[in-house]
Amino acid sequence: MKKLVAVLAATTALATPALAQEITEFRIGILGGENAQDRLNSNECLREKAENLLGVETKLFAPADYNGVIQGLLGGTIDMAWLGASGYAKTYLSDPEAVEPILVKVNNDGGYGYYSIGFARKDSGITSLADMKGKVFGFGDPNSTSGFLIPSIEIPQETGATMTSGDYFAEVKFTGGHEQTIVAVGNGEVDGGVTWADGLGAWEDGFNSGALRKAVDAGLVDMNDLVQIWQSKPIPEGPFVVRKALPADVKVKMTGLLASLKSMDEECAYGVLQGDAKGFMPITHEAYEVIIEARKLKSN
Repeated sequence: MKKLVAVLAATTALATPALAQEITEFRIGILGGENAQDRLNSNECLREKAENLLGVETKLFAPADYNGVIQGLLGGTIDMAWLGASGYAKTYLSDPEAVEPILVKVNNDGGYGYYSIGFARKDSGITSLADMKGKVFGFGDPNSTSGFLIPSIEIPQETGATMTSGDYFAEVKFTGGHEQTIVAVGNGEVDGGVTWADGLGAWEDGFNSGALRKAVDAGLVDMNDLVQIWQSKPIPEGPFVVRKALPADVKVKMTGLLASLKSMDEECAYGVLQGDAKGFMPITHEAYEVIIEARKLKSN
């Protein structure tokens, strides 16, 4: 990691300052998962650092759903974003030349996998998928990897039934995002739901990072009121991507900024990475080919 930061820093230092003037502003998209204001607050430090580094006005965009960020990248109105693996797959399948992966979040154990976590209220008596039969199951966003794609493939493999409302579950309901799913389960609006977590650390803390950890930090949920009922196989963490059309020096500078964020400003990295994590490592398109194939199958 230190070597990566050093190489990127050296490359950035060699970049010609005039090239940065090829862009007049820089726009960072933030996927759903939390309410918009919390997303903006968590990433404001990154916006400030990017603006200082690039020398142009830098803006944050927090669309209502995942597709808002994806369409922004495809249309050129968003320059960089942290996509989920499924969101990256959709972007790539829509236009292979739109974006390129640069970095991926690294967990405290050195890996870059995470999990879709199924959960319910402890007082509901639900402790497994079997107990969810005939109940209302909440998903986040249709373009979420852990909030829909992976559980919609793996759960039917376990239940032997489809995800169509009225088949195994009484209703399959989209809540709008990870935070909304957590709140919906907590309030009893749905019987169970799925969200994402790194699977490391204590359940009581909402794990080390992920939507549950952010919900605990925000005081939205007490993990002692919830129980885990399901867990997916490991999922590759989604990539930070930049638009391919950006000037090369802008890509290098933003890659270097993100790569050094944890050592530069730990509090900022905590907000951007949605919890405690080791930092970043390089990632390429090849890491997501399995997810792209899964996305293709779901669209057929």
